Amino acid sequence: MNWQKAILTGVVGGIALSIVEFVMHVLIMGSTYAKYPDVFTQGDTNPLYFTLVALCISIFAAIFFAKTRQCWADGFKGGATYGFFFGLVAFWVRFYDALIYEGFPYYLSWCQGGIVLINMVIVGGVMGMIYKRA
Repeated sequence: MNWQKAILTGVVGGIALSIVEFVMHVLIMGSTYAKYPDVFTQGDTNPLYFTLVALCISIFAAIFFAKTRQCWADGFKGGATYGFFFGLVAFWVRFYDALIYEGFPYYLSWCQGGIVLINMVIVGGVMGMIYKRA
């Protein structure tokens, strides 16, 4: 495994994830979240924290992708397949929200699970295009 290439892949994937997360959660789902002020409240947060988290997730995902690269097809398709399975784990984790947060609508677990799955397919595809098979 090429560590430098894996980290670079994670950084590029993190930037892609940050952009897709913004589009999904702010532009598409923002008005839905506004309907539930009791659930979705927070103080002012530095937007760079979201980018930092996206970078950390993507770097971890890229290292795992690099370690298993030979298992996945070439290019976007192989990376997207990896992203689907990586995202599938996170998809099911989203169902804890309805159990943990009082007033969290159950249907939003499906929405957010779908969002995380779509995001990871996109990020995995980006990783597949950058980190080529040896």
